[in-house]
Amino acid sequence: MAKKTVASLQTSSKRLTKAIKMVKSPKTGAYMFVESIMVPELADEFFNKK
Repeated sequence: MAKKTVASLQTSSKRLTKAIKMVKSPKTGAYMFVESIMVPELADEFFNKK
């Protein structure tokens, strides 16, 4: 499964990262994309979570 951090976003005081990963649907078996905006320290936790 491919994973990639797409963009680094900066707001006034916080640095944020937008992460996108592909997840296989348990019902249909099709792949879908899950997006999330978070602090960079939580990106590894996001990718490791199933």
